[in-house]
Amino acid sequence: MRLIPAIDLKAGHCVRLLQGDFAAETRYLADPHALLAKYRDFGADWLHIVDLDGARDGSAGNRPIIAELAAQSTVKLQVGGGLRDTAAVAKMLDSGAARVVVGSAALVNAEQVRTWLKYFGSDYITLAFDVRLDDTGTPRVTTHGWRRQSTLSLWDAVTGFVNFGVKHVLCTDVSRDGALTGPNIELYAETLRRFPHIAWQASGGIRDARDLRALAACGASAAISGKALLEELIPVEELRPFLLNA
Repeated sequence: MRLIPAIDLKAGHCVRLLQGDFAAETRYLADPHALLAKYRDFGADWLHIVDLDGARDGSAGNRPIIAELAAQSTVKLQVGGGLRDTAAVAKMLDSGAARVVVGSAALVNAEQVRTWLKYFGSDYITLAFDVRLDDTGTPRVTTHGWRRQSTLSLWDAVTGFVNFGVKHVLCTDVSRDGALTGPNIELYAETLRRFPHIAWQASGGIRDARDLRALAACGASAAISGKALLEELIPVEELRPFLLNA
């Protein structure tokens, strides 16, 4: 399993949100370029970049920083946030992103996103489904920066793309994101049981190396971690088994 460090950008600053709440923001002094260099030196071969302003209101204010980060050639970038039309996806890939993350568009414009998988290639697209569990334990997908709750289950959302070549899916349990409460292992185990051919990326709640080992054991392809790495809660030597260039 690959550990992919996450950098969330809001107005050019590195931040973390608690459970997707823009009013519960922690801002970090770390510079995005310095963070990339730090994670590269740890041995990371991919970074996950989230444009929170783009996710919330479609703003492109963070795009110059993202383009600068993508211009270096040592670490591949997976970038998401506000990529809701073909032009935005094409521009992000042209700017140097190795893979784009498509969230809300996969629900509100599913047919268009299916064409992207064919046009751009499924290796270049990660579908992102942010979920909250309902009273029955069914994961229901949220949209628009986690502000809108849909009735669509994760299972139905993913099924809609299975016949169109989807390879990469990122799933975030919103209730655990930024909370350092541990990942929802049961959720990811179920995703892999239902869709074993998909490379699943797990996000939300990672707090220590035991969580990484648990995600690896359940079959996750990658684990996305932001807060635990920003706050240096996991010793570097415990991260190295999950960093492919370490």
